[in-house]
Amino acid sequence: MTRGSDPQMAQDMALDLADQTDLDLIEALEALGEDEGYYEPLGKRHGALFSDEGPVLLVTFETLASIRARPGHKPLGHQIAKAKGWSSLCLIAFEDSWYRDRAVYRFFDRQVDDAFFEDFDRVVFWGAGMGGYAAAAYAVTAPGATVILAAPQATLDPRVTGWDDRFRAKRRLSFTDRYGYAPEMIEGAGPVHVIYDPQHHPDAMHASLFTRGFVTMLPCPWIGPDPAGALEEMELLAPLLTAACEGSFTPALFWQAYRARRQHAPYIRRLGEVLDARGRLWLNALLHRAAGRTLKSRRFRRRGEALEAELAETGRALPETV
Repeated sequence: MTRGSDPQMAQDMALDLADQTDLDLIEALEALGEDEGYYEPLGKRHGALFSDEGPVLLVTFETLASIRARPGHKPLGHQIAKAKGWSSLCLIAFEDSWYRDRAVYRFFDRQVDDAFFEDFDRVVFWGAGMGGYAAAAYAVTAPGATVILAAPQATLDPRVTGWDDRFRAKRRLSFTDRYGYAPEMIEGAGPVHVIYDPQHHPDAMHASLFTRGFVTMLPCPWIGPDPAGALEEMELLAPLLTAACEGSFTPALFWQAYRARRQHAPYIRRLGEVLDARGRLWLNALLHRAAGRTLKSRRFRRRGEALEAELAETGRALPETV
């Protein structure tokens, strides 16, 4: 901001710039829809981008902000499906709406009326957080679909989840009308997988509401409140969704892939903080010594050396390594 400029004017200009950036992105998505299928505005707060490519359909619930942050400014679902010659449908939220909008209800009503999902050999629904809520809530329109959710909310209805104070301002949204309570909407789905951090209590409590006989819980301690982001940083998210679209996603496959956390620095830092808080000196020293070697990280190595010195003061030592 230049000297003597009006702070309010500068703020308005910044908002206008953000709005223009969003408009440019929406125009790009509209052009993409014209080339590959369609783009449909759903009221003022949502849009739907459909790419008609092949007999497998990946349905994702994403936000305009997350698409803007991605390389190429295209939805994650579109990028995964396009690489494999599959179809994709992305429901895009322009704000934190939890996709609670009559225009979105009507859109899915039409897909049911047109038997849209029946045209595909396999359908996969994916969403995280707010998008995880929506992926579960609207999966009822595609019976038999595979559903993969990361830290989903079950509802924001305070009568059910009043213990969750994270989204108090959004409680005014209606979660008691159509497509409202997400755990009930997955009853007709195929396999459902819920990825969450059991140590992050609000997410764990929401996840528990999804417990059903056909639901596989995938608890990932210390992955944090954004499992989808962590999986993407580990370069696991796209391969896992690809496996789901191929029909090969299983808990065993997930746990095998999730071993990558052992070389994921944010996970190791988070686990180290937990061990430190619990006074688990020996385990913490082991963790940092291994991380320093596998990640070739001076930060972890130095922290490991400090922990080993602290351990030596208690008369203990780590086992020798070969």
